Amino acid sequence: MNLDSDHWLADSRHLPTDNFNARPAGVEISLLVIHNISLPAGEFGGDFIEQLFTNCLDCDAHADFNDLRDLTVSSHCLINRAGEITQFVPFNQRAWHAGDSSFQGRSNCNDFSIGIELEGTDNCPYTALQYQALQQLTRQIMTDYPAITIDRIVGHCDIAPGRKTDPGSAFDWSFFKGLLA
Repeated sequence: MNLDSDHWLADSRHLPTDNFNARPAGVEISLLVIHNISLPAGEFGGDFIEQLFTNCLDCDAHADFNDLRDLTVSSHCLINRAGEITQFVPFNQRAWHAGDSSFQGRSNCNDFSIGIELEGTDNCPYTALQYQALQQLTRQIMTDYPAITIDRIVGHCDIAPGRKTDPGSAFDWSFFKGLLA
């Protein structure tokens, strides 16, 4: 796994979105945020997540999508249940994944973080293929952005407590961080 000169993974699927903007000048990328998502809630497969991140989701297609109307969100990458990585935003740009957030007293985590979505839910175990892909992706990110260390890899729940719960109790932090050691 390598990054090209435009900060895209050379060996992943690219699905560019308009839901990003430039990071503030001089900001060092220093945080990795792990999320989860499933659309509809608790269902896996299909391309609804990709449609959401690329502003193509038909919000009339499912009752769960009503709250997503006019929402413009993205993540840098999505890892599906089969461990396949889709990248939406180059890592040097600001994806819109964290929302109202704070880490170690610093707000606006989108400014200095990379967001990775896992297809899943808070309480459904993630797949071995997802952990393998996440480990490989995280190692590459840590190589290219050395300010991201193991102690600067967090869940969405850690930067938006009370508002977000992902990646949830199903995410095995000890196992994942052991893969990085």
